[in-house]
Order: sequence, then structure tokens, then C-alpha cells
Amino acid sequence: MKILLLICAGLLFIGLLDLPIGYYTLLRIAVTIGSVIVVVTEFENGLNFWVITFGLIAILFNPLIPIYLNDKSAWMPLDIISGLFFLIKTFTLKQK
Repeated sequence: MKILLLICAGLLFIGLLDLPIGYYTLLRIAVTIGSVIVVVTEFENGLNFWVITFGLIAILFNPLIPIYLNDKSAWMPLDIISGLFFLIKTFTLKQK
């Protein structure tokens, strides 16, 4: 799971660059999948900070009903914050 979270974080940080629209579609799909996986695995511990945070990230980045902010500069802070959450979650995961 750590690799998936690191990939999502990396994709979010790469998304700060000016790239073709196809990349951002891939980004939405990958981030939504990563977020849903965190929500499902964390929900075993009940409703907590990670469930709420990654639930909101999944809603924000979902590709089925996309949220359009119409300006890349509006997405940049969201990409950075989401990427940081993925990194923090990666390094706070306990080994099983």
C-alpha cells in the first residue's frame, strides 16, 4: 500500500506542471483509487481523521462527477495539500 500512496503523492506533485489534459484524467483516477483504499482500510478503526480526509480527497478528485475549478492556480494548493497527506499517511503506516 505504501507504494500506491507514494505514486499518488508523486502524481499530485507532477500535476503542478503544465501537462496535457489526459494526465489530469489519469491523476484523478489514481488519486481516487488511492484515497478509497485508505478510506476502506482505515474504516476498520472507525470514523477517524484519515477516513474523513481521504474521503474528501476522493470526492474532490473523482473522475465520474468531476469538480471543475476552471483555473490551474486553484488546483495547485489542493494538489500540494493532497500530496502531503499521501506522504504523511505513507510514513505513518505501521508494518504488518
